[in-house]
Amino acid sequence: QVQLVESGGGLVQAGGSLRLSCAASGRTFSSIVMGWFRQAPGKEREFVAVISRSGSFTDYSDSVKGRFTIFRDDAKSTVYLQMNTLKPEDTAVYYCTASVDPSRVRTASSPYWGKGTQVTVSS
Repeated sequence: QVQLVESGGGLVQAGGSLRLSCAASGRTFSSIVMGWFRQAPGKEREFVAVISRSGSFTDYSDSVKGRFTIFRDDAKSTVYLQMNTLKPEDTAVYYCTASVDPSRVRTASSPYWGKGTQVTVSS
C-alpha cells in the first residue's frame, strides 16, 4: 500500500507560479514511479507529468511542457510539481499517483492516488 497526500494548491493570477507537493508513505519511495494528473470540471482526468524511480526520466503533456517541472526528493519521500506561467486553463484538481509499473502511471491505471489539491488560475 502507498498513501499519497498532496498539498500546495491555491488561487493564483495568470502568469504566476505554484509548487505542488505529494508526500508518499507505505513503500520504499525510490521503488515507485510517480506522476501527476489533473481534472477540470466537466472534463476527464488528464495526464500532466511522470518521473521515473531514479528521477532521470521525465515526461510531460504537450499542454504543460516548458512550463511545469516534476522532480522528486527521495530523502523526503516527496514528489513536486513546479508550475510556472500558469494559465486559466490550468485550473483543475491536481492528483498525485504512484505505481511500481511505469505504464500504469502513464495511463492513469495506477492503484494509488491522492485526494487531490485544487489549483485555480484567475485571468
